[in-house]
Amino acid sequence: MHRKIRKVAVLGAGVMGAQIACHFANIGMEVLLLDMPPKELSAEEDKAGYSLEHPRVRNRIVNQLFSRIVKNKPDPLYLKSFAKRISLGNFEDDLIKIKDCDWVIEVIVENLKIKQSLYSRIEEYRKPGSLITTNTSGIPIGMLLDSRSEDFKQSFCGTHFFNPPRYLKLLEIIPSTYTSEEVIAFLKEFGERHLGKSVVICKDTPAFIANRIGVYSMMSVFHLLKEFDLSVEEIDKLTGPIIGRPKSATFRTCDVVGLDTLVFVAQNLQKALVNDESKEIFAVPDFIQKLLENQWLGAKTGQGFYKKIKNEEGKSEILSLNLSNFEYQAKQKIKFAEFEAAKAIPHLNKRFKLLLKGEGKINQFYRKLFLGLFAYVSNRIPEISDEIYKIDDAICTGFAWEMGPFEIWDTLGLKKSIPMMEELGYKPADWVYKMAEKDQKFYQLKEGNKQFYEINSQEYITIPGTEELVILNNLRPSHSIWSNEGCSILNLGDGIINLEFHTKMNTIGSEIIQGINKAIELTEESYRALIISNEGDNFSAGANIGLVFMLAIEQEYEELDMVVRTFQNTMLKLKYASFPVIAAPHNMALGGGCEISMHCDKVIAHAETYMGLVELGVGVIPAGGGSKEFAYRLSQEIAHDDIRTNRFREKFLSIGQAKVSTSGYEAFELGYLRKDVDEVIVSRKHQLLYAKKAALLMTEKGYTPPLPTKDIRVLGAEGLALVYSGADGMEVGNYISEYDKYLSIELGKVLSGGELSEPAEVSENYLLNLERIAFVKLCQQKKTLERMQSLLQKGKILRN
Repeated sequence: MHRKIRKVAVLGAGVMGAQIACHFANIGMEVLLLDMPPKELSAEEDKAGYSLEHPRVRNRIVNQLFSRIVKNKPDPLYLKSFAKRISLGNFEDDLIKIKDCDWVIEVIVENLKIKQSLYSRIEEYRKPGSLITTNTSGIPIGMLLDSRSEDFKQSFCGTHFFNPPRYLKLLEIIPSTYTSEEVIAFLKEFGERHLGKSVVICKDTPAFIANRIGVYSMMSVFHLLKEFDLSVEEIDKLTGPIIGRPKSATFRTCDVVGLDTLVFVAQNLQKALVNDESKEIFAVPDFIQKLLENQWLGAKTGQGFYKKIKNEEGKSEILSLNLSNFEYQAKQKIKFAEFEAAKAIPHLNKRFKLLLKGEGKINQFYRKLFLGLFAYVSNRIPEISDEIYKIDDAICTGFAWEMGPFEIWDTLGLKKSIPMMEELGYKPADWVYKMAEKDQKFYQLKEGNKQFYEINSQEYITIPGTEELVILNNLRPSHSIWSNEGCSILNLGDGIINLEFHTKMNTIGSEIIQGINKAIELTEESYRALIISNEGDNFSAGANIGLVFMLAIEQEYEELDMVVRTFQNTMLKLKYASFPVIAAPHNMALGGGCEISMHCDKVIAHAETYMGLVELGVGVIPAGGGSKEFAYRLSQEIAHDDIRTNRFREKFLSIGQAKVSTSGYEAFELGYLRKDVDEVIVSRKHQLLYAKKAALLMTEKGYTPPLPTKDIRVLGAEGLALVYSGADGMEVGNYISEYDKYLSIELGKVLSGGELSEPAEVSENYLLNLERIAFVKLCQQKKTLERMQSLLQKGKILRN
């Protein structure tokens, strides 16, 4: 059966249902979102004289739920306009419309009888062979299928999305004993390629994989907190980025998710688990019970482990809960020697060794936390999964851990860790002892592929689905052809090389400029095309502001001019190279990172790409060719458009207001991506593979580099008049400061081509000179130095 998904129905418009509907709209699907009709009139409806049968009343619940979700931050939609792809209705009037749907997703209340009742009605209308899935995580999948037809059973399984569905990459697929293999295979492929998910096939066990392990880990922290006499803030410092977990760590995550939700899962697990040797971990501690009694559930109730208030100065302040007296207190300064030492180690896998070594309180806390986790996950095989990689994939993509439990365990070594575990009373599964006897690891790299230890065969097997992917972490040990401290060049095969950055936040300094020039040189000599991509948290957070600040504060203006000129010349080399250059940005692509992308032949951006020229925030203008490139793109647009002043205003505001796209799609609207050239891909997993295929296609077609641009049309005084009047109005309205106005005018001069009396055609070098001169001039201003200092010292943008 060759399936096509064109229309999707989502039944249930609550927090998860409406967001799932949004994500299907994100990928271009027509979506039908339904919920219950009201059982009684609201006061407004009654006053208006409506009846329960009035159209405005029938869809009131779904309308309210959906309008609330589309206002969420972060946004569930790539573009606000994508909401038009979703039509709203109710179960009584509109359920018949599912007959036109290829996939029906149920996301209603976790109640077995209510779900089964809805399924009976679904069977009346659904077309044979259409997919039926449930987002449940609290009811066994098999229990939902009583009295269902064979076709329904074969087309049914669990598709468990994680909140928020747009951003968290895990999709757990839970087949029943009836689900057809074709359905499972289709959902895995569709989930990865179209929805951009990391898809894990799970067994129908309580809480499946991610929540089983993730909630165990969180509950174990609750119990260790008391044992080691640690505060809420101390726990969050110890269980956040230092161990490769999100900034929200433990208690901030609880506040975001809702303490009641977490406790609901934990209590269900404690009831459902019979043969779990550690089921007591899921018991709710007294302090958690007290928060529940107080209805301090987190963000949804305005307070939980943290509480946001206005202090005496009228500024927002976040207080933390003191668990000894249940009063909120001001933020405490937390400092641990072990933490500070570990923070100095850049590589996470090396950091764990230090954190678990030693006899300090913090070392002991980490040993109990991790060694208990290792024992727990080993004993969950084969209960929740037959393969170790599924557990690591699920926890990393569902709970945003950088490394999964088995990956972390590998860093410590089995032989060393088992005696430590036994000393603390933790016993791993028998199969782990057999591995330890042979001094084996859970994972290994072989010929550019990551392989996992398969317990039944006791052999290493390549992780299914990764054979055809291009994964830099797997290729790096064997395919590196050049590197320095800031970047590396890897051979991707087929004549394509990749330049990856690995500085802090992938900021751009001399090492990366050297790497770009080396990559160009190598490709010119021996390869067919160059891709610029990496597997860091961000593509690039922009230029190394610390270096610019240091040169500016020491008044080394000639050297600063040379640094900017070098960057500009490197961008021109990228643009006019004799081979295709493709950028594959993801997450932050700011400042210089954005400029690199803008000078490539093609950009294959991930859907979650936050791109922008943000230099005005630190008191300068884009000077790595970004301002010039915007002027060039404006010139191309006004050549075919009479409304040139509007086009100028749009381009000016993108940079002048330091706008950053909230998705790859919005980057087109802001002018950072080109509508006829660049592309967006939803699957991060397939992004580099697709970029490589695009590079090969360009070479096979017969690539011809662009000719140097000498005829960029600028507006001169006409453009500057728009800048002056706009900046005056913004300053008078107190939207910008006097210095913001000054910066805006400097930017406007570059985009207008300088103080020309009338529109004219200029060269790229002319505009590059303008932006470089403006940049160096602004670096001599006190207020620019103050802005840079604020960002470097406090991590905050100063509006002086």
